[in-house]
Amino acid sequence: MPAHRRETLHPERSTARTHAGAQAAPTRTIHVIGVPLDLGASRRGVDMGPSAVRVAGLEARLEALGHHVTDGGNIRVEIAETQAAGDKKARYLKQIAETCKRTAEAVEKALEEGLTPMVLGGDHSIAAGTVSGVAEFYRRKGQKIGLLWIDAHSDINTPDTTPSGNVHGMPLAALLGLGPEALTNIYGFAPKVAAENAVLIAVRDIDGAERENIRRAGMTEVYTMRDIDERGMRTVMEEALRAAGRGTAGYHVSMDMDWIDPEDAPGVGTPVRGGATYREAHLAMEIIADHGRMVSFEVVEVNPVIDEHNRTADLAVQLACSVFGKKIL
Repeated sequence: MPAHRRETLHPERSTARTHAGAQAAPTRTIHVIGVPLDLGASRRGVDMGPSAVRVAGLEARLEALGHHVTDGGNIRVEIAETQAAGDKKARYLKQIAETCKRTAEAVEKALEEGLTPMVLGGDHSIAAGTVSGVAEFYRRKGQKIGLLWIDAHSDINTPDTTPSGNVHGMPLAALLGLGPEALTNIYGFAPKVAAENAVLIAVRDIDGAERENIRRAGMTEVYTMRDIDERGMRTVMEEALRAAGRGTAGYHVSMDMDWIDPEDAPGVGTPVRGGATYREAHLAMEIIADHGRMVSFEVVEVNPVIDEHNRTADLAVQLACSVFGKKIL
């Protein structure tokens, strides 16, 4: 079976629990870190994503759930107008890597202080920094982490395979040890996440070379939108969480807002038709909350320039509330 498809249901392995039996989400101190980077993409505007999410009431709505929220402000980033793009196969890689190192340090520091990092992007290249910081914190404790990569795209290109040169299509490759080296070697070790603990969810736009990179990396837990259509979000999420949690201290959740259909999330960096519905997205977050093993969270690719009345940022905040424990009843 190709590594990028999982068609077979295994009901005998199911450990799904009903929402009625889920434990109440613990109170957390959530530390918000903005990374207003848009050097990794062709379309501009996602640098305003952190502000849009904050304006949508992130802090107040999380605190209404009983959490304490602190905001560390934004990581310093360079802007395209002041920089040379460099290699056309990985544009602005040097500047992106520097931003990712600063992000990693901020995330690691938050975890050291007992906080739950919530990173606001920016384009998805920032995840190379976020996950590196989480992985380094747990590596020093002799533990490893899992990764849920929730995205319309697999983001597993390298400079050798990219058709665009956009680094926001490379962070998962970097975290799995495929490159580019400037992102792969943050903190001097690779991979940041073992392939068996890295899970792709909701993908529907994968480049030809990325299919081979998925196989090269050894990933087997890849759930396309067809899997969600055929098998349902609950089955997919339960299997994904088991894989990400197997032998790990917990998992980081990296959510690109383009995983949701543009009908509900129009303001994203790279929209693709046929994504998750509003309710499917909330269900996924609610199931993550029920399991209680998320150690950090990020939301990326909110683009207010092409949004409608901040709808996408507002949905991002709603989903953040769900993943941090908001329930219907």
